[in-house]
Amino acid sequence: MGFTGNKFFFLLCCVGFMSGFIYRILPLDQYRIGPPKKTSVSDQMDSNLTSEFADLLKLIDWPSPSSSITNFSLSTNPKECWYELKSPRSIYHVGETLEVLIMAKDHYGNLKSYGGDFFQAKVHSPNLKAGVTGHVKYLNNGTYLATFFLPWEGEAQVNIRLIHSSEAVSVLKDKRERHPDKVYFNGYFHFNGSIEEKECNIAVPGDDVCNYSDPVTGDPWQCLKPQKMPCDSLVYHSMGGYRTVTNSLEDSLLSSSVTTQNIKGAFTSIKIEPATNSKGNRPTVHRATISSRTSINVCIGSLISFSSSTHLPSTNSISCHSQSFFPPLLIISFPQYHLSFVGLTSRLQVCSPGQEPSQPSGFYYNDIWTSLVCLGRHFPSPSDARDCLKGKDIHMFGDSTLRQWFEYLEGFIPTLKRIDLHVNYQSGPLLAVDPDVGLVMRWRAHGNPLRTTKTMINNLHYEAAHLYGIGGGPQTVVVFTLWAHFTTYPVSVYIQRLFRLRRAISSLLFRSPETTVLIKSANTGYKSIYGSDWLSLQLDILLRAIFKDMAVTILDVWDMTSCHYLPDNIHPGAPVIRNEVDLMLSYICPR
Repeated sequence: MGFTGNKFFFLLCCVGFMSGFIYRILPLDQYRIGPPKKTSVSDQMDSNLTSEFADLLKLIDWPSPSSSITNFSLSTNPKECWYELKSPRSIYHVGETLEVLIMAKDHYGNLKSYGGDFFQAKVHSPNLKAGVTGHVKYLNNGTYLATFFLPWEGEAQVNIRLIHSSEAVSVLKDKRERHPDKVYFNGYFHFNGSIEEKECNIAVPGDDVCNYSDPVTGDPWQCLKPQKMPCDSLVYHSMGGYRTVTNSLEDSLLSSSVTTQNIKGAFTSIKIEPATNSKGNRPTVHRATISSRTSINVCIGSLISFSSSTHLPSTNSISCHSQSFFPPLLIISFPQYHLSFVGLTSRLQVCSPGQEPSQPSGFYYNDIWTSLVCLGRHFPSPSDARDCLKGKDIHMFGDSTLRQWFEYLEGFIPTLKRIDLHVNYQSGPLLAVDPDVGLVMRWRAHGNPLRTTKTMINNLHYEAAHLYGIGGGPQTVVVFTLWAHFTTYPVSVYIQRLFRLRRAISSLLFRSPETTVLIKSANTGYKSIYGSDWLSLQLDILLRAIFKDMAVTILDVWDMTSCHYLPDNIHPGAPVIRNEVDLMLSYICPR
């Protein structure tokens, strides 16, 4: 039966009234769709991360020349630089501090009027196979102060090297931020028996591209689109090559003649004798420790100083490391403590997450690393390491410097056998097992960008995405390093990558708080526009800051590689690797 006009009008009024009533009483805001999210990586950060991002950029701020350099002769010349003892003393003791003044000069022999030079410094003894890093602070008048902790008795020498002039550092910074494509990669597309090779990177120019953002973490990756193949026909990945991005002046500033060069010094031998307090006892040894109660300039390899209020460094001091040939110091301690460092480590706790860092983080003596952060252990026999790792499920993610740890343990423990997974060795995954003790050890390269030989793209897993698939637990050990393949990119790329990894680690520790998470720091060894110790240092500062206050451990191998007697190498030699692995095992098996 149809509606009459009056009935229809009445029904409309009722519907309108009810609609208005519902609109007034329901909280419709929760159903409203906000503006679409932007897809660029920088726009994915919420306000908290944006604030943290700004703090991180301040943390790695570095002094630059006041104007563009057009005259090579105005740059810092290591042959003109000089160092000398500050306030020379006739006696030094184990545990005390040695201070050295460094004068930075240009090619005319004039004292520089601004800072930003990247020095590395160490005290070492080739005969004792001993070494410890120093930290360097700019004094604002063309001079720097290098401070060294003296941890052993016997012979010692000072070495100061100019790694990069302030002018060269400015070149490195500029090319890092403005030329992220100076290293490029190849993608190999296979379809219907045909192959196409296209350039790939975190971002490639143009609109005609294939996007391969990770579905779990959003990590970006792009390739130029092949002409006759679909995007999903990408099968292999490899390193592409290097592009020249420097001019002749910039090449001169980065040339080997002014890079990683020892500087000369006026240095006299000093006799180091033990001191006694009023009771005739051995004096207490004090070390610089970074904590909320301190307000001292302490470096981890760069122009930074730590603030007591924020735990974030501000510009002013450089931590440094190196090699030498200058006249020796003689350091003497009490005979009863000969070859013993009990006084330096007596107050340390067993190795555990969250411990405050120390400057220096440790030192070598007789080619053995003594940690000044915690009571590090050593594992001289295969059975020691095997007993420590019994029942462990170890996941390693990173680059070839972490693969060296996998290789060391595989070669050191005879019963730990590799399983051939028929993959590219450079990128993995690699697997070794010791069934008798329930030990499983894996290593795989981190996700792109990765400089490697041709490998299947599906074997490259983003470390954060992979972590979401790990249950964790008291027998699970996660070890990762992430820096060497990011030195060519703007620091924003690296920061965002670490933010994603931090979320994955937080999730892992939330569901399995007993999981052991270890982070290998950067190490020294790079010396070019594509990878430099200065570039590595900047990333290392960021890594330490981003994972601060988490239940994870930063394994500080920067000091371990920068004060050893072996020549600089991005892949450290066997003695260094042995000590690095011992440090890792000290956190897996602290007792």
